[in-house]
Amino acid sequence: MTREATRQRRTARKRSPAAEHQPLAEFVPSRRQYLELKSQYPNAVLLYRLGDFYEAFDDDARVVARDARITLTSRSFGRNGRVPMAGIPHHALNHYLARLLAAGHTVAIAEQVSEPGRGLVERAVTRVLTPGTVAEPALLPAGENRYLAAVCPRGERLGLAWVDVSTGEFAVIEFEGHEAEVLLAEELARLDPAECLIPDNLQSPMPLRGHVTRLEHWHFDPERARSSLLEHFRVRSLAACGCDEKPAAIGAAGAVLAYLNRTNTALLPLLAGLRTESIGSSVGLDAATRRNLELTRSFGTGGSRGSLLGVLGEPRTAMGSRALRRLVNRPLRDLPELRCRQAIVAALVADGGLRGHLARQLVATGDLERLTARITQGLAGVRDFLTLRTSLRAVEAIAEHLLASSPALRRLGEQIDLCLDLQELLDVAVVEDAEGARIRPGFSPALDAAIAEIRETRRWLASLERRERERTGIRSLKVGYNKVFGYYIEVTRPNLSLVPPDYIRKQTVATGERYVTTALKEAEARILAAEEEIAALEREALGRLSGVVTAHAARLLRTASQIAFLDALLALAEVAGRGGWVAPVLDDSEVLHIVAGRHPVVETSLASEPFTPNDCHIGGDGPRVLVVTGPNMGGKSTYLRQIALIVLLAQIGSFVPAAEARIGLVDRVFCRVGAQDDLAGGQSTFMVEMVETATILHQATRRSLVILDEIGRGTSTHDGMAIARAVLEDIHDRLGARTLFATHFLELAALEAELERVANVHVAALERDGRVVFLYKVRPGPANRAYGIQVSRLAGLPPWVAERAQTLLAELTSGQSTYQLVAREEPLAASQTAGGNEDVAYQLALTGFQPISSACQRLARELCALDLTSMTPREALDWLFEQQARLRGQPTM
Repeated sequence: MTREATRQRRTARKRSPAAEHQPLAEFVPSRRQYLELKSQYPNAVLLYRLGDFYEAFDDDARVVARDARITLTSRSFGRNGRVPMAGIPHHALNHYLARLLAAGHTVAIAEQVSEPGRGLVERAVTRVLTPGTVAEPALLPAGENRYLAAVCPRGERLGLAWVDVSTGEFAVIEFEGHEAEVLLAEELARLDPAECLIPDNLQSPMPLRGHVTRLEHWHFDPERARSSLLEHFRVRSLAACGCDEKPAAIGAAGAVLAYLNRTNTALLPLLAGLRTESIGSSVGLDAATRRNLELTRSFGTGGSRGSLLGVLGEPRTAMGSRALRRLVNRPLRDLPELRCRQAIVAALVADGGLRGHLARQLVATGDLERLTARITQGLAGVRDFLTLRTSLRAVEAIAEHLLASSPALRRLGEQIDLCLDLQELLDVAVVEDAEGARIRPGFSPALDAAIAEIRETRRWLASLERRERERTGIRSLKVGYNKVFGYYIEVTRPNLSLVPPDYIRKQTVATGERYVTTALKEAEARILAAEEEIAALEREALGRLSGVVTAHAARLLRTASQIAFLDALLALAEVAGRGGWVAPVLDDSEVLHIVAGRHPVVETSLASEPFTPNDCHIGGDGPRVLVVTGPNMGGKSTYLRQIALIVLLAQIGSFVPAAEARIGLVDRVFCRVGAQDDLAGGQSTFMVEMVETATILHQATRRSLVILDEIGRGTSTHDGMAIARAVLEDIHDRLGARTLFATHFLELAALEAELERVANVHVAALERDGRVVFLYKVRPGPANRAYGIQVSRLAGLPPWVAERAQTLLAELTSGQSTYQLVAREEPLAASQTAGGNEDVAYQLALTGFQPISSACQRLARELCALDLTSMTPREALDWLFEQQARLRGQPTM
């Protein structure tokens, strides 16, 4: 930073008038205007339009500089001194807005609302953006929903409401009982809201996600919220919404409405309905399970690539991508609905030609959801309505294909509202021709008259040059226009003597003179007036058109939802057809029967080699717990995850990567896989593992699917084995959940003989020439060894370390050595303490292992130091005799 910049920053901090609380009358007009606007939005970052920049001042400038990562400078306001300032170029506003919103800020944008001229330009806040109320497509990920959520505690009940203001999705759910907070956490993990509203008087901690905003608690009052919802939806009861008897859910929904009314009322017309979700209709998935199974986000890429969502095809529309993400995030337990989805996917898999036709039409529909939102907010232009007309025509073509297809697709086609009346309206309202996108003639007679008038005037102007040349005899006469002087007649210098007396001189130029006439000035005035009138009449026509579309927004959103659902199922059908997936048999049994199952993500990544399929049979009359053993890198974790993913794919209505599958529906899936710590939360890897394991034991039921990988590995061998066995016994004896339990404690294989519903399987491997060969095949029975040292060689462990480990392993397995870790109270020498710290008085001594002697270490050092290339055979032999004598304790020469 330069000295001048440093000086300006210090001066800004010292002289900031805002910090000194001066009366507004003492400020210069521009500073006073800014402070008046800021006082209306004290909790927001105010971006104030100044010419080509949006400026932030005072503390807002420091926030913008830090979180938008731009330079902090300062600005002088005359006698009021300098204040901190950070500026954003107007053309890059969205780029920096995204950074501010990602940091959790509320942003108020003040625009210039009057034309620049003499005096201070009028400004007003035209938009207030928060992390959860962003509707601009440029600030939103196309394939993801951006949710605003609200949580309303009400006694033992917890209400949750969420809305996507860019698509109109508005829903609630209510939880009660001792598991209310657990279920709330699961639902918030599914939604992953950008912003979460809570009452300002809430004291107890809640499992919240996203940026937390405290809202006045009275907005969460159920009766006040009920009145707001009834008024908004213009109904007399919320019974049709399904939440009439859910006061906590009503309170949360009312808080959402109040917040939108405060931040951006233009978003409210899109909320055309309220959906109530029921508890138990979907599969429970906590945040750890979603993370460990990489459902929508990959550990490797940080995005959807490499996740389950990333391999499920590419929907043709952005709204289809959002629908597919919702399907993956919310597997169902509703058997009839799952069979309906499965029938649609099956029909699409069987008809490749139909898939091609639908794919082409889906591309033409575009993002009908967010297009409808743009229109209801009054932001649409003529081209947006043309796009809407194209979308509805594509919807009509899609419905025709569905109605001519299988019964399942025909039922879906019958549910689609074609909105033919809107199509007819758009046909007569907008047109695109040689003149561009415009209001169609006949839709607005006043607009037609204004356009006709201006055309007549422009025709008069077009012929003026010819007529004036004929009248004056000046062949070089030209009629021109510029923004400063308007229309003019230009005469070159040699022809000035021919200028008629009715010409009024306007400007002298290098080549001659410019003139106007009374008729030319009148024509120009008519054109300017007509242009203003045309702009106003176009706005009026577009507003009228927007009003009609907004009145039918609920219909358009239902149609968009059905098309997006079809697009998502089409993506599932395409990946099923391409990958040879099969339709699983779904029922209410407790059977999990998979033949030749494959991991959908790993198989996709192995483009050049085949994936080794494996079976899984648990539940029903067979074992309910599989103990999976085998070497590291042998495929245990892949096997565990692939079973869970196959079950989840089946319960979103998809085909599955297997030769055959029968799946009894599960109520919840728990996946405890991998090692991960939580340093910010003060939890070690082992502590995180135990917390997740405890969650499973408290929440799993007999109908759950439990995936546990290497429980107990984060502590000592005996403690870890004891914990692993106790967990496995509890699952077997008390829970009875279908469970896959991977472990390196080979001793646990003995439980097959002790526990009736436990069976052993192992991931096969071979050893050849001291190296392990992974077969990736799951076979009955336990593994007989872990191949840990062989795997360490593959990882690049130094050969001498691997050899030493092999020697120690042989001693351990032969019973020649009893290794134990004992606490031996031995004072440390001063040279051994950390920095001579006297508080470090004792150490743990590892007994049982034979240490390498100092003589051996000396011999190794001297051998490594020898320069064998310069030694003669005689010298080498003498050196060997000398070392032998030293090791025997004999004197040397």
